[in-house]
Amino acid sequence: MKLHQLQPAPGSRKTKKRLGRGPGSGLGKTAGKGHKGMLARSGRANVAGFEGGQMPLARRLPKRGFHNPFRTEFAVVNLKTLSALGEITNVTPQVLYEKRIVKKQSRPIKILGVGELDKPMTIEAHKFSQSALRKIEQAGGQAKVISSA
Repeated sequence: MKLHQLQPAPGSRKTKKRLGRGPGSGLGKTAGKGHKGMLARSGRANVAGFEGGQMPLARRLPKRGFHNPFRTEFAVVNLKTLSALGEITNVTPQVLYEKRIVKKQSRPIKILGVGELDKPMTIEAHKFSQSALRKIEQAGGQAKVISSA
């Protein structure tokens, strides 16, 4: 076999439909789109959330409450999680991220007072709850507040 004798397998190549090329083609005039209506128009045929002219669900449902767009979302860590870290005594956001306790590095960290500390630890975080501060000091540890900026 030579290069000029190569051919695709029969039925593997299909000729493209040529739309709007006269009545003899079978797809002339309206080009297979029918008369008028959304599907006959150019542009997107299926817009997300479109319900055929009926009022969309997103607009039918009532909006409730106030949603603060500037809210800061904290990554919360409990004291019981920190006490399970083992021999680590200096806890920083980097350590929490490396140990996969905190998923996103971009979020500020808040330490909550759920659980007990069994050894003194130096904990660096952006925020502490009052109960967490009290329990860290009782265990002989230190709580250092990091600035967010």
